[in-house]
Amino acid sequence: MDKITNGWINGFVGVLIFSGSLPATRAAVADFDPIFLTSARATIAAALALALLLAFREKRPTKADLGPLFITAMGVVVGFPLLTALALRHITSAHSIVFVGLLPLATAIFGVLRAGERMRPLFWLFSCLGSLLVAGFALTQNLSASLTGDLLMFAAIVVCGLGYAEGAQLSRRLGGWQVICWALVLSLPVMLPLTLYILPENWSGIGEPAWIGLFYVSLFSMLIGFIFWYRGLAQGGIAAVGQLQLLQPFFGLVLAATLLHEPVGWPMIIVTMAVILCVAGAKRFAK
Repeated sequence: MDKITNGWINGFVGVLIFSGSLPATRAAVADFDPIFLTSARATIAAALALALLLAFREKRPTKADLGPLFITAMGVVVGFPLLTALALRHITSAHSIVFVGLLPLATAIFGVLRAGERMRPLFWLFSCLGSLLVAGFALTQNLSASLTGDLLMFAAIVVCGLGYAEGAQLSRRLGGWQVICWALVLSLPVMLPLTLYILPENWSGIGEPAWIGLFYVSLFSMLIGFIFWYRGLAQGGIAAVGQLQLLQPFFGLVLAATLLHEPVGWPMIIVTMAVILCVAGAKRFAK
């Protein structure tokens, strides 16, 4: 199996894991403060990341790596989790599909700006078409809207795309799981004191769904998913593999149908097939 194929497989696994992030965040912010959720998930993941780095005796990043690691941490450890947690106080996780559909395009743009990737014109055609399909489908679902929530989600997509591109570029030197681990450890001196400072005063009012959401975003969204995702972006190309994120909203809908027995209509199936074709087209014309 060649490197590019491995990249797409790793990216696919990462997207599967990330597909549960926004619903889990929505469940968690029902009982947890968004700032506490952001700092707590980063602190828990950073403790595990530090244990991994020590266990495998990984070399420390060089001074030249610290700047990109800081950008990565601000994008995916702090920025995206905090902004989405704040946004999901105003909008539903379903409404966030509109913005998730723009994430592949944002990742591709930063892949060009930060990593120097060069894509063919037809790649951009398929990328934009796929984003429009996902966003358009979401907008037809009669979802509740909030200007504040929408602006927060848009900002989250921008910083996340930057964090993805920066981290993927670093992965080529440091390794996929090492990048997210070092980014988490870099954020620990700020996140740990913040978590302790804003601990909830009353734990009895926190329901089981919120605890499950905190567990998921701390372990899977903040650490395990990135191990596969950054490796996939580094191996298969940031802009190209990033198009797999177009499938993320539909993975969430499939999970809802199988686990929660929510109905899945023909429009969703048709749009999903069209998005898959866009992903295939983007892969075909990536370089």
